[in-house]
Amino acid sequence: MLDMNFLMSNPEAVKENIRKKFQDEKLPLVDEVIELNTKRKKLVAASNEIQALRNKLSKQNGGLYGRLKKTEDEAERAEIQKQIDANTAAVKESDAELPAMLSEISDLDAKISKIMMTIPNIIDASVPIGKDDSFNVEVERFGEPIVPDYEIPYHADIMTALGGLDKEAAGRVAGEGFYYLIGDIARLHEAILAYARDFMINHGFTYCIPPFMIHGNIVNGVMSFKEMGAMMYKIEGEDLYLIGTSEHSMIGKYVDQIIDENSLPLTLTSYSPCFRKEVGAHGMEERGIYRVHQFEKQEMIVICKPEESMDWYNKMWKLSVELFRSMNIPVRQLECCSGDLADLKVKSCDIEAWSPRQQKYFEVCSCSNLGDAQARRLKIRSKFDGSVQLVHTLNNTVAAPPRMLISFLENNYQADGTVTIPEVLRPYMGGKDKLERAKKIQ
Repeated sequence: MLDMNFLMSNPEAVKENIRKKFQDEKLPLVDEVIELNTKRKKLVAASNEIQALRNKLSKQNGGLYGRLKKTEDEAERAEIQKQIDANTAAVKESDAELPAMLSEISDLDAKISKIMMTIPNIIDASVPIGKDDSFNVEVERFGEPIVPDYEIPYHADIMTALGGLDKEAAGRVAGEGFYYLIGDIARLHEAILAYARDFMINHGFTYCIPPFMIHGNIVNGVMSFKEMGAMMYKIEGEDLYLIGTSEHSMIGKYVDQIIDENSLPLTLTSYSPCFRKEVGAHGMEERGIYRVHQFEKQEMIVICKPEESMDWYNKMWKLSVELFRSMNIPVRQLECCSGDLADLKVKSCDIEAWSPRQQKYFEVCSCSNLGDAQARRLKIRSKFDGSVQLVHTLNNTVAAPPRMLISFLENNYQADGTVTIPEVLRPYMGGKDKLERAKKIQ
């Protein structure tokens, strides 16, 4: 969410940013919110004057009552009483005006807040301009994208052959978009998460397990309305939502807090299950597990001073590259264009893993700098440079099976149907160096 003072002072810059995000339908909102805020300012000034006058008159009456008690002169008493009555009448008149005025201010606050929540954040100057994800820009590749001279099966077939996947049973229990992982595949899934956890701890991040449900005000603070409608599951009859990522509850942890400057930057890595409606998603009913309603994820979160956020952004996506390369998975960094950025984001990139079966890359991580947008909505601040200021928030995926699991299986699949386990994962797999075909499917 933008700073209102910035918008009032730079309406054309805000409109140009909206155009860069190809959201021209929002252009009239800038003038509308300026008009509403101007009206609000006038009402606030008028209400302040009324309240100041009421305070002044009430204070005067206090003194007049004191004089009234002391004097015995009838003429003076009459004059004092006349002034008290006049002041009292003026206070009653203001009492009649003020509630309606305050109610109108409250209504304006609600309208202004709703508009400000939909006007997109100012994107960084380095963000490529484009209408949708087809305009995203490949920046760099890491590792050689190899296509072996033998066939790589579909990931669900690899998992089934290893005795590790049952979507049919999950369909009976929960419907499409769910799955059972079994045996070595289930163990590999948890091994990847445990390795990702330790990888981040070894890079100085503090490990956290957050709440898996959050209140509505936290949802509104961490994501756009469009994202919320497409992602979040609400608990019926309660002000609780299942999280779509641990970023939501980790950023929410600091709602309405002033963080000690000496604690910054906060570098956190969090584990959670993630729940997503995936409204409008294509391929939900495919037999694989690329797009699902429930998965687990290791996340990284940074809360820092504004001048440090771009440095942290670059550190964070590079950590993803390092993690994937340690498991023999080629990746590339893809810069997200303006039209592909969610409204709260200043800058974002995807880390995509190589799929030797499809001979193309697919998204496995998303690194985002949200500037002060989440901090402004949730009132997350710190005191530095002599004043209380909003912090910046960033997030990035460390590892999110099942997508990471898919990339792992494809890139480590061998001609004989086995899957090689890289050295970094072997301690988490009981020393195993490969996965072999199951003798019996559970």
